[in-house]
Amino acid sequence: MRPFHLALPCANLQETRAFYTNVLGCKVGREDETWVDLDLFGHQLVFHYCGGAVLEQYFNPVDKHQVPMPHFGVILKPQQFDELAARLRGNVNFVIEPCRRFKGTPGEQDTMFFHDNNGYALEFKAFEDDRFIFEPFVD
Repeated sequence: MRPFHLALPCANLQETRAFYTNVLGCKVGREDETWVDLDLFGHQLVFHYCGGAVLEQYFNPVDKHQVPMPHFGVILKPQQFDELAARLRGNVNFVIEPCRRFKGTPGEQDTMFFHDNNGYALEFKAFEDDRFIFEPFVD
């Protein structure tokens, strides 16, 4: 699988860099005065200083939760998920606490949602078996 690339605006580049390196554990790649590349679990996440631009936020009811929209994140291995959840406790305010969703279905997964310092919603999730990532629910 090839890594994705996502570039987003931010209001404060230093705070964003600190959140992603200190809280999420990302490594810094290239950077300049107005942007920074971050290694988000092997994917390239870039923030560009653009003043106070922010995306509109919405919520979608999914499996008894109000899922923030838009959101992005990474599908981790179960051990990585548990380690990240432990690292985040006390460092972020969870929108949806780490939990197991869609129990007993092919979509069963561990998931958690929180916001970064810019207000972007992030979701990290894990499946016991990656072959269930795209498996449809049984009717």
